[in-house]
Amino acid sequence: MTTVPILPPPQSATKLPEYIQADGKLREAAQQLEATFLAEMLKSAGLGTPRDSFGGGVGEEQFTSFLREAQAKEMVAASGIGLAEALFEAMKVRMDA
Repeated sequence: MTTVPILPPPQSATKLPEYIQADGKLREAAQQLEATFLAEMLKSAGLGTPRDSFGGGVGEEQFTSFLREAQAKEMVAASGIGLAEALFEAMKVRMDA
């Protein structure tokens, strides 16, 4: 019986500088904040409120928050409303200071 050696995962030849990694984390945090904000705005706008006729019943009521969150994340992925970029720039200035 032959054995196949298990190799360690490849190391990245070009490791990104720390400040670029920090920018990526800041941008991700800003996008998450914008998605949370948009989900709350969608909730306030009435997205997911139960309908009187032909509603989805209990299941619809339980899963509407997931729908709002998914739609908010997609809105952010499609440029959002610009809040993430403003938050990113503000956080970056604070970190650079």
